[in-house]
Amino acid sequence: MSRVTFLTGRGGLPKLEIATAWSTAEIYLHGAHVTRFQETGQPPLLFLSDQSRFEPNVPIRGGIPIIFPWFGKPADKPAQHGFARNRSWAVKEIASPATGITTVRLVLPPCPELGDGNIALEYAVTVSENLSAELVVTNTSARAYAFETCLHTYFTVGDINTLEVLGLQGVDYLDSLDAHRRKTEAGAAIRFAGEVDRTYVNTPHRVEIHDAALHRVIRVEKIGSASTVVWNPWIAKAKAMPDFGNAEYQRMVCVETGNVAENQITLAPGATASLTVKLSSEPSR
Repeated sequence: MSRVTFLTGRGGLPKLEIATAWSTAEIYLHGAHVTRFQETGQPPLLFLSDQSRFEPNVPIRGGIPIIFPWFGKPADKPAQHGFARNRSWAVKEIASPATGITTVRLVLPPCPELGDGNIALEYAVTVSENLSAELVVTNTSARAYAFETCLHTYFTVGDINTLEVLGLQGVDYLDSLDAHRRKTEAGAAIRFAGEVDRTYVNTPHRVEIHDAALHRVIRVEKIGSASTVVWNPWIAKAKAMPDFGNAEYQRMVCVETGNVAENQITLAPGATASLTVKLSSEPSR
């Protein structure tokens, strides 16, 4: 059996708590933001900053922010990472069949930035022994619509100094710390000894996080995604962020699933695009 409970969360923001036979999860309607997923008897899969602000029009720091319709902070855009993560979403449907697997579907209400309904966003979060999230964008306007999107997932790790991210060897990336220069990943594993902020392009395949400190492997599998972003702020940037603890960089890493930079999507009139990520973990050998 599974259970979905509507509650008032931090900052008075509404949230849903989901309990299944295998796991628990938490979703805030603010940003349709998954803030927690944890298998029974295991450490939390997602990282949430102790300093995160839970306020209207302010993004939550951690979990899975929805980045849409642009990534980063283009010069001609008013805010970092778009506006979807700062808006209140509505629950469309909750499905919990006899299997106990629970799916919550949310929609972003019409807003002027999206033509008051000409561009529609729906988000489905499925909770079982794994966590899956699917973002669907539909263009009902008469014009093509170009956008970037990303599920900016923060993972809990035991120690960033012993962490490895595998699956990106030989892939080109844009290095945000070096004027977005295009480089190629040479190593079989990405290791961390300072700030990392890279957008790997043309990467539809699975990526793994090998966490020696927590003795587990996290798998990031995706459909409809051509970009993978890897980020850790390290010491100086962690201290500069008011909603992030000074030492929290040591126990988190972002491995993000999306379509950004040269992988942005142009959606024809009447067309739909979906982006899906499936997150799972198991003890390392």
